[in-house]
Amino acid sequence: MKACFKNINKFTTPEQIEVVQEFTKFLQSNLPLNQDVYITFVPERSEEMTTGVRKANSQIFVLAGQRLLIDVLRTLSHEWVHEYQHQKMGLKDDDKIQDIGGPEENMANVLSGIFLKKFNKEYPQYTKIIFGEQN
Repeated sequence: MKACFKNINKFTTPEQIEVVQEFTKFLQSNLPLNQDVYITFVPERSEEMTTGVRKANSQIFVLAGQRLLIDVLRTLSHEWVHEYQHQKMGLKDDDKIQDIGGPEENMANVLSGIFLKKFNKEYPQYTKIIFGEQN
């Protein structure tokens, strides 16, 4: 499995790019996908997404403009879980899922929080980059 990034340089510093790449490897080791995944970072919301969306053909779109890296990573992790649900759990692109409170959405919410905490604990050297400047 390979993760292919699009537009990553438009929204991040070299240090943030390193964190995103390490976090993606971390996701793959904790919730492995079989097929390549295509991750596009977008500057602003669209009608079809709030902060992120998983689409057919293993495509993930993540809102990166005007957001802390921690929020971008959480969205990436959330949509990664949805991709896992499609690749490994049999969810189909035309299946209707409950957007709020449904089992697929709850799974993505819970696991994305767990993955962020685990990543921060295993990679403390990235804490300042992940959380940005603190006042």
